[in-house]
Amino acid sequence: MSTTTFVLKGGTLVDGSISDILIDGGVITRIEKSLTDEHATVIDATDSIVLPGLVDLHTHLRQPGREDAETVASASRAGAKGGFTALSAMANTSPVADNAGVVEQVYRLGQEAGLLDVFPIGAVTEGLKGETLSEIGAMADSIARVRVFSDDGMCVFDPLVMRRALEYIKKFDGVIAQHAQEPRLTIGSQMNEGEMSARLGLRGWPAIAEEAIIARDVLLTDHVQSRLHVCHVTTAGGVEIIRWAKARGINVSAEVTPHHLLLTDDLASSYDPIFKVNPPLRTEKDVHALREALADGTIDIVATDHAPHTMESKECEWQEASFGMLGLETAISIVQKTMVDNGLLTWQGVAERMSHSPARIGGYEHQGQKISVGSVANVTLINPLKSWTVDRDLVQSRSRNTPFHGYVLPGVVTHTFYKGKLTLENGVNV
Repeated sequence: MSTTTFVLKGGTLVDGSISDILIDGGVITRIEKSLTDEHATVIDATDSIVLPGLVDLHTHLRQPGREDAETVASASRAGAKGGFTALSAMANTSPVADNAGVVEQVYRLGQEAGLLDVFPIGAVTEGLKGETLSEIGAMADSIARVRVFSDDGMCVFDPLVMRRALEYIKKFDGVIAQHAQEPRLTIGSQMNEGEMSARLGLRGWPAIAEEAIIARDVLLTDHVQSRLHVCHVTTAGGVEIIRWAKARGINVSAEVTPHHLLLTDDLASSYDPIFKVNPPLRTEKDVHALREALADGTIDIVATDHAPHTMESKECEWQEASFGMLGLETAISIVQKTMVDNGLLTWQGVAERMSHSPARIGGYEHQGQKISVGSVANVTLINPLKSWTVDRDLVQSRSRNTPFHGYVLPGVVTHTFYKGKLTLENGVNV
């Protein structure tokens, strides 16, 4: 896969203007109308929105240790198919990414795949046990240059450990990405606590278990003057706490997943484990609060929480099934359906929440740049006028656990460029 010269003809930029774009040597060199270059490959971008390459701050790549569910290479293909040019690899691998050796391994695997940037996220604590801080400094100084640390999948539940982590990452402007789940309030929990859980006889997962940790951690962050990122916010109450914290000037950012923008806990009535996820699907009221918060900037970004699992892990009884859903290949379409088509976000707002802001929060150089002359050619073309039907048997991931199988979704990603290299052409991986 070599860098080539491309002219994107007639694409619509996020400000609404229509122009041609010349990509040469991995960089955007010209943006103007009626561009010609006899050496360039011409791509018809008519009816397409030209977005900066999408950046995911929350992805489970499973490698090392769970290559039966996903690998860095297969996730990279799925990411390219979804319009992503950067993925952030969560630390809950086997072995856990709690030291420089493992994060460097993941980083190199991403380079070998060569389809997008893979930025490893380091564990906050050794073995994700929440007891002893991991080798944070060594990971920050490694070739992977880790700046985001998370025990995602587990909560850093001890307030003293969380305080020390927040203090430590100040040395290099890092950020702690917290999985907000009070473990003592969620022992054996299977789905959102409410009317549906009572009816189904499944142990409920109360909203307060998320909100209590968010409240504690924004106060800790304010106390030590550090940076906090709240993973996968799901409750209306959590939104209000984050809104309050931002109003006070506390350095907190937050994310929402595509599935929490669309799906509700009513789907658990099927007892189909495809809808079992951590944190759980919530109520319609929560969904509307999340959409409003993403629109007004209280929630900063969309992150997929792409969580692949083998068939054996999902095709079983609900109580025994693993938590998690695929998300990379459907993310931008879900955002169009829930936010753009409803008038809650413009495409410029999508670019901010799915490219610029996640790259800024993660400290990712050469990602999240605006489409402008001189910027690195990380570019995604999406045709918002077309629709497609999700088919779990056609996904690029090694796993098949998409909750959107059979859904007809708007917005087709047609082309993805990573540093000027074409990684997706006419919807097909290159």
